Amino acid sequence: MDIARYSIEKPVNIWLMVIILLLGGVLAMSKIGRLEDPAFTIKQVKVYTKYPGANAEKVEREITERLEIAIQQMPQLKEVTSVSSPGLSEITVEVKSTYDSKVLPQVWDELRKRLRDTTSSLPSGAQDPEVYDDFGDVYGLYYALSAPDFDTRELREFARIIRRDLLTTEGVAKVNVTGVQKEQIVAYINPYQLAGLGISFPDLAALFEDNLRPFNGGRVKVDEKNVRLIVERAPDKLEEISNLSVVIPGTNRSLRVADVATLKLEPADIQPVLVRYNGEEALTLSVSALTDVNIVDVGERVNAKVEKLLQQLPLGITLTPIYDQASVVDESVDGFINNLVMSVAVVTLTLCLFMGWRSGVVVGAVLLVTVLGTILIMWLMDIQLQRISLGAMVIAMGMLVDNAIVVAEGMMLRMATGATAKASASFIVKRTQWPLLGATVIGIAAFSGIGLSNDATGEFLYSLFAVVLVSLMISWVLAVTLVPVLGAHFYRKGMNQSDSKGPSASQRWFKKVLFASLKLRWVTIGALLVITTVAYGSFGMVKQGFFPPSNAPLFFVHYWGPQDRDIRATETIVKQAEQRILAMENVSAVTTFIGQGADRFTLTYAPKSANENYAFFMVRAKSLDAIPTIQTELESKLTDLDLDANFYLERMQFGPGSGAKLEARFSGPDTEVLRQLAEHAKHLLLDDGHVIDVRHNWREKGFAINTQFDNYNAGIAGVSHSDFSQTVQYASSGVQLGTVQDGDYAYRIIAKMGKAEDTELQSIRESQVWSSQQRQYIPFTQVSQGLELMTEEMRIHRRDRVRTITVEAEPGENETAAKSLERIRPLIEGIALPAGYELQWGGEYESSREAQQALGAGLPAGFLVMFIISVLLFGHARQPLIIWLVVPMAIVGVVTGLLATDMPFGFMSLLGFLSLFGMLIKNAIVLIEEIDLQIEEGLSVRKAIIEATLSRVRPVALAAVTTILGMAPLLFDAFFADMAVTIMGGLAFATVLTLIAVPVLYSLLFKVSYRNL
Repeated sequence: MDIARYSIEKPVNIWLMVIILLLGGVLAMSKIGRLEDPAFTIKQVKVYTKYPGANAEKVEREITERLEIAIQQMPQLKEVTSVSSPGLSEITVEVKSTYDSKVLPQVWDELRKRLRDTTSSLPSGAQDPEVYDDFGDVYGLYYALSAPDFDTRELREFARIIRRDLLTTEGVAKVNVTGVQKEQIVAYINPYQLAGLGISFPDLAALFEDNLRPFNGGRVKVDEKNVRLIVERAPDKLEEISNLSVVIPGTNRSLRVADVATLKLEPADIQPVLVRYNGEEALTLSVSALTDVNIVDVGERVNAKVEKLLQQLPLGITLTPIYDQASVVDESVDGFINNLVMSVAVVTLTLCLFMGWRSGVVVGAVLLVTVLGTILIMWLMDIQLQRISLGAMVIAMGMLVDNAIVVAEGMMLRMATGATAKASASFIVKRTQWPLLGATVIGIAAFSGIGLSNDATGEFLYSLFAVVLVSLMISWVLAVTLVPVLGAHFYRKGMNQSDSKGPSASQRWFKKVLFASLKLRWVTIGALLVITTVAYGSFGMVKQGFFPPSNAPLFFVHYWGPQDRDIRATETIVKQAEQRILAMENVSAVTTFIGQGADRFTLTYAPKSANENYAFFMVRAKSLDAIPTIQTELESKLTDLDLDANFYLERMQFGPGSGAKLEARFSGPDTEVLRQLAEHAKHLLLDDGHVIDVRHNWREKGFAINTQFDNYNAGIAGVSHSDFSQTVQYASSGVQLGTVQDGDYAYRIIAKMGKAEDTELQSIRESQVWSSQQRQYIPFTQVSQGLELMTEEMRIHRRDRVRTITVEAEPGENETAAKSLERIRPLIEGIALPAGYELQWGGEYESSREAQQALGAGLPAGFLVMFIISVLLFGHARQPLIIWLVVPMAIVGVVTGLLATDMPFGFMSLLGFLSLFGMLIKNAIVLIEEIDLQIEEGLSVRKAIIEATLSRVRPVALAAVTTILGMAPLLFDAFFADMAVTIMGGLAFATVLTLIAVPVLYSLLFKVSYRNL
């Protein structure tokens, strides 16, 4: 089919297509979703199982092991990891990357079923496993609620009101409140008074159970109406509990609870999490949006609702954004759109400068329609505007004009010889349409490794492949349809004939270089081989990386105290650290979480689980550039606060998170051997002197006091384990007697020893144990063999059911994780491992390797497509051989660019390197096809090589220049900078390869000599 002739003869059809793409693109710009990062599914859930009173080893043996056996039978399972700590089993289940978000709910349902089937085999006292499948939810609108002039209950009520109203906002999925201070009703009871009256803890528990539950008063019939009877309750909870009556055993007398206990409403001793904002107590409200909405629109509605609520609530309440994803996305997308507009303008101006204003307008118009058409297709494919998709459009910018340049220049030159627009367009399109299509498909196939990668990184970068695919295909369609139509309007027959001044100086210079290269082809090939060999040898000098730090002005400080540290002690240290951080000049805000990490406010942040000795500081700097200075100063300011603890500083990262950047995992059966191996590795890392933040995830052992229940004497006295346990709790943290509901908040009722002793341990020794069989109190010392101080494991980590201890560290300043690993790996691997123990490397090494393996799994298919197309286009072996001999030489420009800019070769650089293959092959195909066509038209092979190369100089050079200039805005984006350098440097040298190496290799393989030139 003569596509160009059809387009010119029936332009209405082409203009209809253009109008649809233009108007559809403009409409899509206002409707398309906007995100900060592309959505990728976190294929993990947490399984929590409480086993009160059990130590970590008992939890591991009786809970974790049994549940892991059931979980490991799931065919969808990729990995199961666990942490067993006193009283709690925490299991993380990760499924294979091939399962997407649509099928995950079914997988989690199967997980719940397997856990339910296993519950009956769990020991007595263990609670049912709880599955948290919203572990991956992102709360992108994150606020700190503070009200210094109000008490805890009022602050909690304000949070409840705000949460209730925010849940009614359009587009909001969930609102989570963190940091609510738990309160409890404490009954301080004199133990001797209780013992003298013969009242037991079970008696008190039964009393509360019988009196604090809802009561049904029944119903009566009154005048044909059904009237419900209500049993009124006192509005004051403390008064209600105080007036409860308990009968003294063996008598007909009763006492009020107030007669034997002093009731107080007070904060719980151990808070699950404490939140502070800029040195003040606070709560956080985290808002997650529905998956199919524009986060910018949701953010505007939420902020409007917040402002309205604050006007209705009392003065003194502040709700400050900690992380506003909506504004981040809005700013990011606007910035990228500006980069996009700038790239289009730069490319168009470049074309006008080198091809004349007519060609510049033609190609620039095609570029504009391509960009808007791509946005329209993205909207229809439900691909949002986010960092990756917008970056892909900028990456593809230079490639988009290749097809249009070839057709536009060919048509213009043809018309300059006197041919009509229709004949010129028909000739050039017929001549180039299939080579251009093949080259376009090859360019797309170069990114296919991303599209076919099935891991989290591939899912994260999928929109890069999709956008390149859509934009390049649209560019080819418009090149063979719209360019002829526009060319017919803008180009004039013979318009450049009369004023032709012959070749320019640059063209004459290039012709001399080309002649010299062909004449000395063995020298040329030898030089290229030497340069390429040196480049491959120099690649080891290029820094290696994975994903770069984020450009958000945020960084994190992790505090880890001794593993057995109480959260109240942690809070004391954290307050001091908080003041030191806030006192720094370039710090604008600090949000502190004590006892656990923050909610997942961005997709790439992985929150830490609850731990009393842990605190997390989210520090906002006044500018991104100030972060390195702040971090350097903080390292010295925080260390002396707590010599028994560690402060670790971390930059916020792009891409899927991976924990510590350096991880060495030792696996085996014995905890002591594992600890010895970990300590040995820690010493080696500390002696290295370059890596920092060295630690391991089992941390220190904790102290425990064994109360040594005496089974024999307890049996004689009629004291059960339950009786003994209640007494120990009563003398220490308190015994829970029940709960009382107040609205949507439940207060625990705790009985504590009211008589102060010298120490808590002395209180335990002198306490009285209730004998449920003899209905009397027995001295504690009669049923205990004494108190014994001991140490125990506090956190036992397992990986795929094997105990695993992980030594973690971070690379030093100005050093990549790969460089550090290269140095320390031989040291760690030199540790002698006992039989049954293994060493594995995790961290960035593992994440990068998995991402590259997933990418590599899709590469063979992509390269196979590229090779097959290159063969089919020519139908011979030598032409494709020329192309594939040139491809490996592209590394020269890549290495030169990265070394010159001191950029690391990360995962994005790898993608840029692969895309270079497509660009290089595409240009080589067009040039070789031109040589073959000129030979078919009657030119000798010797002359065809020179003439075809000279005719391709401007299109190839312009395509390279426009691509390089189009990539320039990405140099200032942290995420794409190394990729931009890779493509710009590689393409600059690839252009030389196309214009010099291809004709030289063609002359060599076709045995064409130029010695007599």
